[in-house]
Amino acid sequence: MSSITTSAIDTPSQRSVERICDDLAILVLAAVGLIASLTFRDYGLGWDDYTHAEYADLLLRMYGSGFKDTGALSFANLYMYGGGFDMAAALLHKFIPLELFETRRLLGATVGVIGLAVTWRLGRRVGGPLAGLATLLLLALCPTFYGHMFMNPKDAPFAVAMAILMLGLVRLAEEYPSPSPRTILIVGLGAGLSIGSRILGGLALVYAMAGFVPLLLEEARTHSTRENAQRFFHVVYVLLPGLILGYLVMGLIWPWSIMEPGNPFRALTYFSHFFEKPWKEMFDGALVSVPDMPWSYLPTLFALQLPEVLLGLTLAGVLGALTVLSRTDVTARRKTILLMLALAATLPLAVAIVKRPALYNGIRHFIFVIPPMTVLAGTTFAWGMNWLGENRRSWQPAAVAVFAFGLLLPLGEMIRLHPYQYTHFNHIAGTVRGADDLYMLDYWGLALKQASDGLREEIAERREAPPHGRKWKVAVCGPQRPAQVALGPDFTIGWDSHAADFAMTLGEFYCKGLTAPVLLEIKRDDVVFARVYDIRGRSISSLLAIPAP
Repeated sequence: MSSITTSAIDTPSQRSVERICDDLAILVLAAVGLIASLTFRDYGLGWDDYTHAEYADLLLRMYGSGFKDTGALSFANLYMYGGGFDMAAALLHKFIPLELFETRRLLGATVGVIGLAVTWRLGRRVGGPLAGLATLLLLALCPTFYGHMFMNPKDAPFAVAMAILMLGLVRLAEEYPSPSPRTILIVGLGAGLSIGSRILGGLALVYAMAGFVPLLLEEARTHSTRENAQRFFHVVYVLLPGLILGYLVMGLIWPWSIMEPGNPFRALTYFSHFFEKPWKEMFDGALVSVPDMPWSYLPTLFALQLPEVLLGLTLAGVLGALTVLSRTDVTARRKTILLMLALAATLPLAVAIVKRPALYNGIRHFIFVIPPMTVLAGTTFAWGMNWLGENRRSWQPAAVAVFAFGLLLPLGEMIRLHPYQYTHFNHIAGTVRGADDLYMLDYWGLALKQASDGLREEIAERREAPPHGRKWKVAVCGPQRPAQVALGPDFTIGWDSHAADFAMTLGEFYCKGLTAPVLLEIKRDDVVFARVYDIRGRSISSLLAIPAP
């Protein structure tokens, strides 16, 4: 992986290939942006949406009152997270003619496309135009990342912020010991956005400290101790404006973090222990308490949920990055860049495997490792194409065909699953059909939006009206507030199924299958994501299934 360019000599043919790759990347970004702008309304609300919208209101109220109204600084446990995305959505909602939650979906799509663009530029900087294009395609066609960018107000923006910070760190390694003002700005902005979104952003400090070891060792061999100290402190000095910017950004989007110097560390301590009442989730066909998930939870789900082509190229990329550390023909800067990327892609998973924190909701808390994975994967693909160009040129078309086929597999699944791309399982797992009954699929309850739309349409087609003097009553097994938003003002919802007209249930293990007429089913790949029952005149004791011990 020491040489990434498509040719060792800068020729007109190479420059033409580079222009084609860059043009194709811009077309991919434009296509994703267009598709997102046409489909963002399709994505339902999850468990956290309503609460995050309330957090945004409290934050804006605090700023608007000159910090007299400080309710945001003790709201649920969200004050230990940044609220940058939530505030941006609430402010944007004031200026565009969309409902609040539609605005949140649109902003999520916009942030996701920004993340795609940043990761493309990162891949291009690390491995050249072909690597950049491959990186962009791998990330855009990663169903987990794509699905979360629309509806995850925590983890998707955090992943984008970490990609920005990684771009800054890579530029810093390239320009050491004289970083440009642009690099200083990117490092500061990325650090502020990352740590201001989640305290876990501090992991980037570990990537940088460990990643810069090869470069600093090379500096020690080629310069005196005094020169090295001067160069290092010069870098720290010129980075100060960026770090100050980062601190201000962090404080703006996460005000609680700067109220007391120790607050970020309190957040780190808080999140290092499970902070909610434990519940059980389905993993490998068994119900497991989330604090007791086995060490294999993350490796298994990453292996089964990432597209096969991304999984294979990432593994090769990590091995390649570690292999070059012992090679003398690879520059120290190159080793530093590849080591930082390898750590960004693997260290959070390794820490979780060893520490075994409470794990739940699939891999959503770890999607920030997917962008660096795609950079390593894209770089590996470009390196492979370069090697074939020098040694087996006739094999290049076959390699491109295999890569394209690998991209078509997740693309087909994304189309079939829409708008539930985040539930994707690859063909190793047998797609969502094979994963059903073994793992959680629609754990955020997005299917309740489509179920709600279907219920309203069904009632309209039947020309039915609610009983005199009241609204339709719907018992919901799933997120209650999102269901109310999706159903609208003509319905009242709750858990009580005794007095309800209809029951709406997710297809997860904790929702009981009812012996009542099914009005409609929301299905993908023959897997039921949600059902709506007509329970008028029936005695339904509960919507909850009681899992076996």
